[in-house]
Amino acid sequence: MPLHSAVALFYAAASLFAIVGAEDPYRFYSWNVTYGDIYPLGVRQTGLLINGQFPGPDIHSVTNDNLIINVYNNLNESFLLSWNGVQQRRNSYEDGVYGTTCPIPPGKNFTYMLQVKDQIGSFYYYPSLGFHKAAGGFGGIRILSRPRIPVPFPDPAGDYTVLIGDWYKSNHTVLQAHLDGGKKLPFPDGVLINGRGPGGASFNVEQGKTYRLRISNVGLQNSLNFRIQNHRLTLVEVEGTHTLQTTYSSIDLHLGQSCSVLFTADQPAQDYYIVASTRFTNPVLTTTATLRYSNSAGPVSGPPPGGPTIQIDWSLNQARSIRTNLTASGPRPNPQGSYHYGLINTTRTIRLANSAGQVNGKQRYAVNSVSFVLPDTPLKLADYFKIGGVFRPGSISDNPYGGGIYLDTSVLNADYRAFVEIVFENTENIIQSWHLNGYSFFVVGMDGGRWTAASRNGYNLRDAVARCTTQVYPKSWTAIYVALDNVGIWNLRSEYWARQYLGQQLYLRVYTDSTSLRDEYPIPKNALLCGRAAGRSTRPL
Repeated sequence: MPLHSAVALFYAAASLFAIVGAEDPYRFYSWNVTYGDIYPLGVRQTGLLINGQFPGPDIHSVTNDNLIINVYNNLNESFLLSWNGVQQRRNSYEDGVYGTTCPIPPGKNFTYMLQVKDQIGSFYYYPSLGFHKAAGGFGGIRILSRPRIPVPFPDPAGDYTVLIGDWYKSNHTVLQAHLDGGKKLPFPDGVLINGRGPGGASFNVEQGKTYRLRISNVGLQNSLNFRIQNHRLTLVEVEGTHTLQTTYSSIDLHLGQSCSVLFTADQPAQDYYIVASTRFTNPVLTTTATLRYSNSAGPVSGPPPGGPTIQIDWSLNQARSIRTNLTASGPRPNPQGSYHYGLINTTRTIRLANSAGQVNGKQRYAVNSVSFVLPDTPLKLADYFKIGGVFRPGSISDNPYGGGIYLDTSVLNADYRAFVEIVFENTENIIQSWHLNGYSFFVVGMDGGRWTAASRNGYNLRDAVARCTTQVYPKSWTAIYVALDNVGIWNLRSEYWARQYLGQQLYLRVYTDSTSLRDEYPIPKNALLCGRAAGRSTRPL
């Protein structure tokens, strides 16, 4: 980037961020988004590249950093990036999903201005429009603790991003056309580790040292099990929460989920398999990478180690064992357990049931019978400019009513600072995964069968893990508690990507009539305006 452009970008960003936190550091990124040939499963296909990379570059940051990310869209179609797990405190305009942010037109650029306010942990970014995610464009996000904040384990010798996910050999345009034609997607063709197929990726270690892996399931359809041959994995962090340090032989990551594990290179010096395989599928798809000791005496040998396949109880029991480390610090020095969520009375219960069916002869997916359709204008802009007819707050019920699927732009209204219980009900035979933008929530319960009020008797009201993505097992339920302390309009979606594309999502409108900057930042000066908001003005600097 030329010096004068960099200086101009800095001053523009500084002006725009004056209300966010002028004393917090800035990190600048310039990304060029293009299509290019990739061969992850041995055949040529069109991939989404960021600065020529597949997957995209990692974002390294520290709590409260301001991230200024200038994205140049060199595609022949619109493009958006979203930031899975970054809470965008008081600033849903930057969230990068169509309900909040206008797409970047072809040949244009847009500068995202994010602050990773009061956050730590492991997350990822991804392209949110259409079916772009099936072409790549994703990468890791890590948010480190500030230097004076204690971390509940010693600094590792190395810190690696590991992006795992199922993958199709077909181009994303073919998959999208398949869905647009009213059909279900076929079974994926394979699994990737950091964008590479079997044996393609490797990680170098030194004997006797301990390493951190930040693992994210960026796939489209399947839960995955992750393991390392002859090595144990100690879970230390889940989506921004330091966990009890439980050791596992392998760990399940459901769609959209992220975690950090530590392992020690304490085995005889050679190469070992790293394995990711699909869960709850027949057949089981498996891929490998290589763990390479610096003094390795030889290559990997024998078959890759097996893992759990269709066992639901194994996965459920593991999920229940993932708990918050109450004495560890989070992004601030005070212990994570100092917030006693279990002593707060909930003000509302929202039950959300997923379903599948056909509308006008085409496959659709729904929440409480409503299959989401994109509006002609981002909801956040329609709300800000008071444009009528784009959406109706309360256009989806708090409870499933069992009726047939119908199309609507579903928006659930909620009061700022309410403390709510959300129950995800899954009566289908698939495993579901739900993500809520803008928030971290407490996973207080999950079990098989139907949820009833009596199910609350089994809730974990002491050390439930706080995260932003949770699974719901087949014919089961999962309950979460969430403090609605982040004003904005936030996407709540299935991470099963064909399902969210065909309607299994909604938006949560957390509303206050306050205009104070303490509650919500104003619309960014550089916000793109589209749909019925086109031609309007944002605000003066």
